[in-house]
Amino acid sequence: MKRKSGIEWTEVTWNPTTGCDRISDGCLNCYALTMAKRLKAMGSERYQNDGDPRTSGPGFALTLHPEALDQPYRWSGHRTVFVNSMSDLFHAKVPISFVRDVFQVIADTPQHTYQVLTKRSARLPKIADKLDWPSNLWMGVSVETSDFLYRVDHLREVPAAVRFLSCEPLLGSLAGIDLSGMGWVITGGESGPRARPLNPEWVREIRDACVEAQVPFFHKQWGGRTPKEQGRTLDGVVWDEMPRRAVG
Repeated sequence: MKRKSGIEWTEVTWNPTTGCDRISDGCLNCYALTMAKRLKAMGSERYQNDGDPRTSGPGFALTLHPEALDQPYRWSGHRTVFVNSMSDLFHAKVPISFVRDVFQVIADTPQHTYQVLTKRSARLPKIADKLDWPSNLWMGVSVETSDFLYRVDHLREVPAAVRFLSCEPLLGSLAGIDLSGMGWVITGGESGPRARPLNPEWVREIRDACVEAQVPFFHKQWGGRTPKEQGRTLDGVVWDEMPRRAVG
């Protein structure tokens, strides 16, 4: 587990799998791939001192880390946990048996809230009824442009306690987005030296849709080479709304 996450909308990360493949526009400048390459170039150990796997197989191959499954049982307090910041739990190469194992850990630790995010939304309705969905699991999909709005429809078929959208990196207008069945929306720009620009009007469209639908809205960052310097303010307001967190 990463003890303190740099991701504004979560507290810690947990990576029972690492590695992935590019499948859509938002993957072009993949944060996880860049970090994995950097760690390998530095000759970093496969695991950090706290046992959190951060690199993967050759290149950025999908890799299961069953030894990481016991980590949440050792955590104290109440934590908000982003699952697989370095991978995608619903990647086709992750066996459903391993997804079940991850879900079981989540169910066994109801004091924590877990956030799972996927770009592979088509797999969600295919296996949703083969999984037991814990009440402390939030399930989300990435929506970078209007080309990927179909992922929202897939997400609606999932019986998650909270369904959320990550519109990051936001690369185009999502005007008219239907937020029915959604419990949270995140927006954000792309970071790094090759960051693609974020049009503020795209963010305003989503904010306004959230306000109208009474869905919590969180604007993470404006992106760019130095995203922290750009700040998070949208029209003079820092939007950091989140769903109400229920803990066992």
